[in-house]
Amino acid sequence: MARVVRFEQFGGPGVLKVVDEPAPVPGDGEVLVRVRAAGLNPVESGIRGGFLDKVYPTTFPSKQGRDLAGVVEATGEEVIGWTGERGTHAELVAVPTANLTPRPAGVPWEVAGALYTAGAAAYAAVRAISAGEGDTVVVAGAAGGVGTIAVQLARHAGATVIGLAGVDHHDWLRAHGVIPVAYGDGVEERVRAAAGEKVDAFVDAFGADYVDLALRLGVQPDRVNTLINFAAAAQHGVKAQGSNDASRPEVLAELAALVAGGRLEVPVQAFPLERIAEAYELLERRHTLGKIVVTL
Repeated sequence: MARVVRFEQFGGPGVLKVVDEPAPVPGDGEVLVRVRAAGLNPVESGIRGGFLDKVYPTTFPSKQGRDLAGVVEATGEEVIGWTGERGTHAELVAVPTANLTPRPAGVPWEVAGALYTAGAAAYAAVRAISAGEGDTVVVAGAAGGVGTIAVQLARHAGATVIGLAGVDHHDWLRAHGVIPVAYGDGVEERVRAAAGEKVDAFVDAFGADYVDLALRLGVQPDRVNTLINFAAAAQHGVKAQGSNDASRPEVLAELAALVAGGRLEVPVQAFPLERIAEAYELLERRHTLGKIVVTL
């Protein structure tokens, strides 16, 4: 038997329960991974709340989580990866070997377990806007799970980066070479003042009306990427590349190597599996720095 998080009805974090289930049996091309850490992602809240049932049909009982880091039971190999099926908030998970990459020793378990979804989304978004030397890039939601990685990847590409975030997180952004700007009323004027002559590209990792803001700032649609506002992407012809567009083990390995080499920091807050509801409550406030993970 193994502990697993599941829910039997739509609702808030309170519907999540930690229960015992028979250990999964890996099929062809899969291995059994004992999970050490697994990230939480906002889309899971939407699925559990029943708001995304047309996109992600749910049958009960249902599980949560795609990101994971752990140890392959048969070999003892330490790995980072993801599953196509939800259910990594559990002690044991059957994972396709094609979705795994070795965990470098310099990557803490908590960071490894948080890396896949946010890292792949940030990687895809920065690639989509073609961030490069001499560019000024704005990242909305710069202190979130995707945003904290995206601002660093854009900086590595040579861009000047402006990060929109709450003032509580401005010191972290400054420490990583990012120009912090507070969101809210007057944000357009503050961005213009920080950018000087122009804004070349825009990553929207928050939603709301940031695609409209990017266009008002004069950014060309092909250099705007939203990870959330798909209606605005369809309306304005901007890009909407995310984690599915960079779901490759070599991308995960590249990100892990940056972490191990001290060139990428992924801020994390960790909760034990038994406090999964509390972890999701914190996630759903949308004001945390970096990623939230559960550990086992």
